[in-house]
Amino acid sequence: MAELVGPRLYSCCNCRNNVALHDDVISKSFQGRNGRAFLFSHAMNVMVGPKEDRQLMTGLHTVADVYCSDCNEVLGWKYERAYEETQKYKEGKFILEMSKIVRENW
Repeated sequence: MAELVGPRLYSCCNCRNNVALHDDVISKSFQGRNGRAFLFSHAMNVMVGPKEDRQLMTGLHTVADVYCSDCNEVLGWKYERAYEETQKYKEGKFILEMSKIVRENW
């Protein structure tokens, strides 16, 4: 009988705290501060820092850094507001940098 395997997850690279589900990946073609990043519809076990305006590659956005709730590692950011109409789909979504997360249950 085959073993049941849990959902594919992403965890903090520092402490292995589960932070996102693979099923919540919207796009794998984003750029973070330190290289490749994924856009997620949801994140879990994270803390959201204060909002600030940042000029990103796709224009001005209000974002908040996202931290692991266990070890406080900065994992990426949350899009709070997009000022350009074509970027509005990002609002409420999370960027998690590939250098800051690891795969679990793959």
